[in-house]
Amino acid sequence: MTTSLSMILLMIGCALVTWLPRVIPFILVRNVELPDVVLKWLAYIPVCILSALVLESLFSAEGAFVTFDWLNLAAFIPTMLIAITTKSLSKTVVVGVLTMAILRFFF
Repeated sequence: MTTSLSMILLMIGCALVTWLPRVIPFILVRNVELPDVVLKWLAYIPVCILSALVLESLFSAEGAFVTFDWLNLAAFIPTMLIAITTKSLSKTVVVGVLTMAILRFFF
């Protein structure tokens, strides 16, 4: 596969379109004092996103039926226990990745 100027420009354009919407809000509110109501509301966003990602991976749709993805559920349980007990993101991620790797190796 050859690399052409148009392909490089396309990749740079895609990177900018992805990067700018993520950075511009931080630049705009960097020096603004947000009200406590807004800060309290923003504090729930990571929890909501993580919950949506976790729940989406625990269930699988098979036709008209929704079933558990048992492998993900088996990895979720020890990961959630570590998250609750340690409240450490790095330990939680390591346990989750290792648990899933071990389960996929054997199943």
